[in-house]
Amino acid sequence: MTNIFSKPLLFLSSLALLACTPNQIISAQDQFITNLKAHCGKAYAGKLVSQDAADADMASENMTMYVDCTDGGLRIPFTVGDNRSRTWIFTKTETGLRLKHQHNHKDGTADAVSMYGGDTADIGTATRQEFPVDDFSKELFLKEGLDVSVTNVWAVEITPKIYAYELRRENRFFRVEFDLSKEIPTPPKPW
Repeated sequence: MTNIFSKPLLFLSSLALLACTPNQIISAQDQFITNLKAHCGKAYAGKLVSQDAADADMASENMTMYVDCTDGGLRIPFTVGDNRSRTWIFTKTETGLRLKHQHNHKDGTADAVSMYGGDTADIGTATRQEFPVDDFSKELFLKEGLDVSVTNVWAVEITPKIYAYELRRENRFFRVEFDLSKEIPTPPKPW
């Protein structure tokens, strides 16, 4: 009978995997949040960099983001022209990170399509995390007639130079990038 102790290399490899995997998850995702938090209280200008025809009306709009850090997570209001209805919300979960999209009307009430998003499915990296659509969002999209959105995957990148937000699904790609080297005045609340 062969046991794991009779194969030292296999035993050591198994120990290494057991020891490293949780730390890698924590360190990559914690570093990602730390990278975002380095911009708390700051605002930046951005631009659409994707070429999808569905976003042609946004291409000429001014885009801004503001990093609002709270005890419960990070909120990043995203403004397109005069439209201040969008906020990206990042929180930690027991198994990773969560990205939600809050959409409000001008009077502050919640839009029918709000709080959709997803949780990370893997460790990602300190500079990029991906968020596949979650079950709550799939149900919301189907209820609201947005069937094409049930395969959405959102991604966020943060490097010393850019913050990028993207949406991908079949026949759809949206990406906006913000220049982190040039801070702009903080937008007025509420967002």
